Amino acid sequence: MVEGFQNHGEISLAHYGVLFLDELPEFNKKVIESLRGPLEDKTVTISRLNMAVTYPCKFVLLASMNPCPCGFYGSDTQKCNCTKEQIRKYLSKISGPLLDRIDLQIEVSRVPYQKLDSNKKEETSEEIRKRVNKARRIQLERYKGQEIFSNSELPPALIEKYCKLDSKSKKILEDAFEKLGLSARAYGRILKVARTIADLDNSRDIKTQHLAEAIQYRSLDRKYFEN
Repeated sequence: MVEGFQNHGEISLAHYGVLFLDELPEFNKKVIESLRGPLEDKTVTISRLNMAVTYPCKFVLLASMNPCPCGFYGSDTQKCNCTKEQIRKYLSKISGPLLDRIDLQIEVSRVPYQKLDSNKKEETSEEIRKRVNKARRIQLERYKGQEIFSNSELPPALIEKYCKLDSKSKKILEDAFEKLGLSARAYGRILKVARTIADLDNSRDIKTQHLAEAIQYRSLDRKYFEN
């Protein structure tokens, strides 16, 4: 049962869409933890006085947060004014099991003025959209007849079939698991992200650079949440 979101059905309404939670640690911890089941099972059960109804909820969870209440913990340019206890209490709202279910963990650093004032040409939103749509078409064709539509839906049996690694990549993944203390759940998620990065790169196989990038997206919790 999801207690925090049941009144308005946000999780079920986000089915095949995006559920965005801004300032994640500001939510009640019980509410945050209630996301774990729906993220794993792709269903949500909403209970009322004399009944319980289960809805599908295949959604993308997008969440944002600061590293501490003042926002400057870990910054190279600004001094953090929070106490260790304030930081610990703030970060403790986010559990390891929930982080384990978040595929991409991205730290957005302060943008220096020189970069804002730069004339360097960046990839446009239109160009990115074309690459994403092409990757989606690749996945739709790959999984035709499999009753899934994207890499994120791959079950363990199909991960082994579609996310094969060469010996060098296997060694990179093994080293990452030992160094970062990753879980079995993270194994499948890393491979699915690597498969998606390869698709965006229009590559038939998962190469070492694709795997390395996917592993990089799992390291943020070790920086801020490691005990």
